[in-house]
Amino acid sequence: MTSVKEQEAIKKLMAFLQEWDSARKVARSRILDNFIKSNHGKTGPELELEFSQGASLFLARLTAWLRMIYMYGTCLGKLLKSIGIFLSAASGHRYLMEFLEIGGVLTLLEILGLSHLKEEDQRESVKLLQLVANAGRKYKELICESYGVQSIAEFLATSRSAEAQEEAQLLLESLGHGNPKYQNQVYKGLVAVLPCTSPRAQQLSLQTLRVMQDVVGEAPGSVAEPLLSVLRSRHLEVQYEAIQLLRALMACKVRLALLKGLVALLIAPREEAFAFCDETAQALLCLREPMLVYIQQAAAAKAIG
Repeated sequence: MTSVKEQEAIKKLMAFLQEWDSARKVARSRILDNFIKSNHGKTGPELELEFSQGASLFLARLTAWLRMIYMYGTCLGKLLKSIGIFLSAASGHRYLMEFLEIGGVLTLLEILGLSHLKEEDQRESVKLLQLVANAGRKYKELICESYGVQSIAEFLATSRSAEAQEEAQLLLESLGHGNPKYQNQVYKGLVAVLPCTSPRAQQLSLQTLRVMQDVVGEAPGSVAEPLLSVLRSRHLEVQYEAIQLLRALMACKVRLALLKGLVALLIAPREEAFAFCDETAQALLCLREPMLVYIQQAAAAKAIG
């Protein structure tokens, strides 16, 4: 038989769950605020004590609501933070398993691909994926098997938030280490980021590629063209990282292709290539293209030197 104290705790839990079940958006937002404020940093046993050994019942409700509303962004940031309290709880591995069993990874990855959502909410999704990846090799493999590398790399390339880009980089770096089955996939995903228009994403991708180089050993031949192209960047921090990666790759089989490409870049472009221009509408383009070529030449010279 349960004690009076235990019975009171169970009644309190049931009342809380009933309040959640009957609440609408505004009331649920308030419940989430209170939950985050009261339970941030708690361990698994502490959460169980708080919920009278029924914490999983609340987590199940959170994940069910997430699957219902993630496409619309309703309270999404608060909801992801609340789930994060469970996933980050020390001695709370059971919560991670419960989250994965309902397809949590796929939902988090889908959030990254929804451009109409707030980037701060998508950043919370990346943080939860980091918690999953940090749980061990088989969880990294699960993310990769769910086409996670492509989704995360695309988010890194298209995100407008520096903070979100850095979180995505950390996640890709985590997936690239201690994950031999998919490390080459992660490497290629980072290479795919290089042609993007975000200098920060290019810089972060180049940094991570250089860190991963010792892990993968040989680099794929597909790295040569996008790496040489990024030398056209007017951003010195991007050029620096590209040159550092080029030098690291000189010990790999792709060395010959890179050297040929660098030498080709040193050849001055023919003047007639820039001779034709339309009127005013094309004037800026005609000035810009030669400048980028010369920037690329200078960077190639630095790399060879």
